[in-house]
Amino acid sequence: MTIDPAALRGSLLTMIRRRVLAQDEGRRREALVEYLTLTGAAKDPKLAAELAGLVPPLLTGLYEKWIGMFLDRLMETVAPEQIAILAEDTPDNEAAVVLAYLMFLESERMEKQVQMDLEAYGLAHSGDADQGGAVAGFLRSRVLDLARELNEKDKGGPGTTH
Repeated sequence: MTIDPAALRGSLLTMIRRRVLAQDEGRRREALVEYLTLTGAAKDPKLAAELAGLVPPLLTGLYEKWIGMFLDRLMETVAPEQIAILAEDTPDNEAAVVLAYLMFLESERMEKQVQMDLEAYGLAHSGDADQGGAVAGFLRSRVLDLARELNEKDKGGPGTTH
């Protein structure tokens, strides 16, 4: 594998995107309706379904931002030779990269960053602060759910495909 930083970053980005950006739309929408109903943000299931429809299925801009922050930090702190090994696109390396990314997201600094980004996103994509808070709360829980799902897959738990 080459030591070209742009090529290494591109390989790592591909591996993370493949795992993180894959979502099941039906399951996402169902979970959102349930969350909005249970939290009381939308007591009426019909309203919950309408609110769920306002939340885009993929928050590509936010995911890309967080992935970029992770890759920036990785490139700053890990030797290029080690990154070159990790950037070889294999199932084991992908699992390791995604696990490192999830650990990065769970850091205190990133927990604050994710919360701020989700709150801003929720407010920007809703008509009022209460709905924005509900959207932000759901999005944060969904990010945590995704992290748990990916972690289970990487450990060989339920839903493992490799």
